[in-house]
Amino acid sequence: MPKGITSRVTLILIFLFLSLLYLTPTLVPNLPSWWQGMFFPKDKIHLGLDLQGGIHLVMEVDTQKAVEGQLDLIATDLEDTLHSKNLRFRNVSRLGSDRVAVVLYDRSTADEVGKFLKSRYPRLNVQAPFDEGGFLNLQLRMDDKEMQGIRDKSVQQALETIRNRIDQFGVTEPVIQREGTRNIVVQLPGVQDPKRAIELIGKTARLEFKLVDEGVNPATVTPGTVPEDAEILMEKKTDPDTHVVTEMPYVLKKKTMITGDLLTDAQVRFDQYNMPYVAIEFNSVGARLFDQVTAANVGKRFAIVLDNNIYSAPVIRERISGGSAQISGSFTEQEARDLAIVLRAGALPAPVHVIQNVTVGPSLGQDSINKGLIAGLVGVILVVGFMAVYYKLSGMVANLGMVLNIVFLMGALAAFGATLTLPGIAAIVLLIGMSVDANVLIFERVREELRLGKTPKAALDAGYDKAFLTIMDSHVTTLITAAVLFQFGTGPVKGFAVSLSLGVIINLFTALVGTKVVFDYFLGRGRATKISI
Repeated sequence: MPKGITSRVTLILIFLFLSLLYLTPTLVPNLPSWWQGMFFPKDKIHLGLDLQGGIHLVMEVDTQKAVEGQLDLIATDLEDTLHSKNLRFRNVSRLGSDRVAVVLYDRSTADEVGKFLKSRYPRLNVQAPFDEGGFLNLQLRMDDKEMQGIRDKSVQQALETIRNRIDQFGVTEPVIQREGTRNIVVQLPGVQDPKRAIELIGKTARLEFKLVDEGVNPATVTPGTVPEDAEILMEKKTDPDTHVVTEMPYVLKKKTMITGDLLTDAQVRFDQYNMPYVAIEFNSVGARLFDQVTAANVGKRFAIVLDNNIYSAPVIRERISGGSAQISGSFTEQEARDLAIVLRAGALPAPVHVIQNVTVGPSLGQDSINKGLIAGLVGVILVVGFMAVYYKLSGMVANLGMVLNIVFLMGALAAFGATLTLPGIAAIVLLIGMSVDANVLIFERVREELRLGKTPKAALDAGYDKAFLTIMDSHVTTLITAAVLFQFGTGPVKGFAVSLSLGVIINLFTALVGTKVVFDYFLGRGRATKISI
């Protein structure tokens, strides 16, 4: 075998071996134990939502809550700052959905606070103080442009937080993308427990540590008798045997001492009774605050609140240094694991509401696969028949290249861990035709050269040379189109673009190298004196 042919055949065999190697987990459901223990590929081709089933969610972010939350933070920060500056004020509170009100006692303090507010919050509008019931009311107003920026940022933050949670949830190839101004689309292939997934994704996960108001009896308190700086929240406990849920009220100080934003890690642990709890770690700032708060409140109850639900309210026995704490409650190991996931991923900046929930069953996916396979099989039969009849033995060589094209493409999908979707199957069917299209261009050129009286070898070389630029142009433009589809398309369109891109690159190799090596082998060795074309 000539040297040039040997290297090309070797390259084709290497690609064929690697493709079959990566396809083995897909083709062989139950791999032997020795395969599992070696460094062989173990991950099969992933199927998209439309093929293996799962859930499709459309979630709406309550962006107005993000604006109100930002105003609450400004109010809390302002209250602490005024205290630190020894400036007398009656109260600081959020007023409505676009402003913070500061109620002051005298004009001189109002003027000083007004100057401070303009320097501290330059992007907010500081309105002139006005008299209200004998007090001076000074307001900071957030304009529409600033609120819109917060809304946009809240949707983007929610998108990233949901993505982090799903990554830890262990879903392969999820689709998470923004839709419109407030909606987020989530597709989770293969998820068979939609209720758990929705609870995990949609949990706001606002973690707060608050002191219990020991001066108020929660058993006798009513909403009208709750102090202005306190609130009533419930601790829910589920009996592990009867599953009966009981609620215990607590009166908590409204002021949040520490928030979950200061966490660095959350892991599931088990106590001496084999009951699960969540061990949490604070960053340096959180560790310092936790140390200060526990040191100043020994003997008091410290409530751990998640989304306005009390998980536990233990008594601070001693000062806790080191930045470690634990959240215990009557939850299962799975609930503790999900809680750890949302705490690690961070809190959502605003509540999200599921406005569309579609569960795709696996039977629909199998039906799609069957129809896709039938379409591909029909396409292969038609193309093989046409090439064999019209181009004779040369057409069979092109058919060989088409088979290599499909094997290489499926192997590449498995190697890159790509997800096969129904549009991806459509791309493969399309590539069945494209795989012989390049050979049609070459064969027509070869026929022209043979009509001019050239020898089979010279006609073959001239045919490949003259068709090269045309083939490259068509494949490069198709590749550019696929890149644009991948960049700007949604999940199903991206699946189509991935299959198309890989197929175009592989088709260049099989058309220009794979088929030509067959002709060179027979013509170069003198085995054939003419071309059946």
